Amino acid sequence: MIEQTMAAKSQGTFTLSLPCRIRKEGKYYVSWCYPLDVYSQGETQEKALRNLEEAVGLFIASCIRRGTLDKVFKECGFVLSSKRTRPIPKRRREHEITVPLPFIIDEQLVRCQS
Repeated sequence: MIEQTMAAKSQGTFTLSLPCRIRKEGKYYVSWCYPLDVYSQGETQEKALRNLEEAVGLFIASCIRRGTLDKVFKECGFVLSSKRTRPIPKRRREHEITVPLPFIIDEQLVRCQS
């Protein structure tokens, strides 16, 4: 008799909040996450923001798969803060998107040890 075992897995979500801008071009709204230079659009401001959240999520997932996320963040000017900082007030006409990055941890592949 062959026994099948399921790999133990856990899951979680990183959440990334990023500033963005929206402008109307013709009948569409163009959304821009300027720290990462990712664009999207939609027929309404809300749809343009949702589409931008999806585009940024796909962009970051692609960077993770290719092993380039650290390089991209550095090239885009991201610097890890050593302490919690107070939120910087939003600029006029600036919005914020929240991008969820779900992940699964395959416990058979875990190599991290603190």
